[in-house]
Amino acid sequence: MAELGRSGESGAVEPDSKRSLWRYVRRLFDGGLQDQSLRAHLEEVIDEHEDGGTAAADAAGDLSGSERQMLRNLLHFSELNAADVAIPRGSIIGVPHNASWVELVAAFAEHGHSRLPVYRETMDEIIGMMLIKDVFPFLAKGEVPATHWTRLMRQPLFVPCPRRAIDVLADMRGSRVHLAVVVDEYSGTEGIITIEDLVEEIVGEIEDEHDDAPVERLRALPDGSWEADARVELDEVAQRIDPDLADTDEDIDTLGGLAFLLAGHVPPVGTTIPHGSGWTIEVTGADERHITTLRLLPPEDPAPKD
Repeated sequence: MAELGRSGESGAVEPDSKRSLWRYVRRLFDGGLQDQSLRAHLEEVIDEHEDGGTAAADAAGDLSGSERQMLRNLLHFSELNAADVAIPRGSIIGVPHNASWVELVAAFAEHGHSRLPVYRETMDEIIGMMLIKDVFPFLAKGEVPATHWTRLMRQPLFVPCPRRAIDVLADMRGSRVHLAVVVDEYSGTEGIITIEDLVEEIVGEIEDEHDDAPVERLRALPDGSWEADARVELDEVAQRIDPDLADTDEDIDTLGGLAFLLAGHVPPVGTTIPHGSGWTIEVTGADERHITTLRLLPPEDPAPKD
């Protein structure tokens, strides 16, 4: 006899995904889900679908693992703000407004970007952006603009850090401008966002022919120390190096955030920061606003006992 709730009149067993959905609908009408948001409802259905085993469902044309992950990303996309998805200020590739035409073309050729922000003295003074499609007509004819190339500049969007990422995406679609400068409360540049950055938050990393090979953000050295990108997640530090080094009660996710928290400010290059685990964090790369690279020095061996 087929199990109650798992078969129809024909005795055929229902797929796990249908049973999960039926349990969800039943709890909805029983009042068990009234205090949850629609986002939580949908995420719970995905969880139950995965917990119930999905090999047969995948083979039958149901949502694949990558599709379910995209759904999860989409459900949480509205929780992100502009600062969360921006390329950090220290990683921005731009051109100064007084660069020559040859230098501008060389910057496009070297970095492979289709858009480059243009700044005056520092990245806090972004005054426009250059598009490669506006440069190509001159290159094709072997010509140089009659006036300075800044006459070809276009204006990017300027958005505050707290603006929701989903609203930035709507801004880009509405204005047909696919580069946004994220500004902080002091009107300084926090970072930039391209439409590709926003899409990647939903579909995952998009690699193209211009992207460099992935750079390892955490690398062990022969002397027992580690070189680290400041953006490396504390979860990875805990897994690969030492859980105590990544243990914190504060709401931070990255190694750079931990170093900033311990120092109380952006420490200059060469600063060493002791950690309660016995590890020492050395700042090996930083600008005036961000830590970029670090070295983790292991605890010294305890003194031998008599």
